[in-house]
Amino acid sequence: MDFEKDGDEVTPIGELAIKFGLTTRTIRYWEEVGILESVQRSDGATRGFTPYYVRRIKFIMKLKELGLTIKEMQDLYAAYGEAKLTERMIPRLVEILDEHIDKIDEKMAKLASLRKDIVSYRQRMTGRMAELAEEAK
Repeated sequence: MDFEKDGDEVTPIGELAIKFGLTTRTIRYWEEVGILESVQRSDGATRGFTPYYVRRIKFIMKLKELGLTIKEMQDLYAAYGEAKLTERMIPRLVEILDEHIDKIDEKMAKLASLRKDIVSYRQRMTGRMAELAEEAK
């Protein structure tokens, strides 16, 4: 499957960086770690991205927002494979998201416990402050 069709508009990296609020260095880093590709422009000098790869950048940004690591994105891209089959990637993405949900649930439980401890300690301290104020009278 070829995602670079003749006639596809190629957007330069600088324009994409501005459009998405990224740095060109971030986009280049995503290329270096293998979760994104660019196409060479006909002038051979400027790297750019076809609409397909622009959608991939949006997808990477969403995965990042969801808390996925670069390693997890690399795993997803490997699952996506050379054939660019979404049906290979989706089960792995669901697994990764389930792992993140579990981690969030654990953190929320720990935070709820911590909040309970802090409230309890605060109540003891306000009680102690009241006792000290009464003793000072």
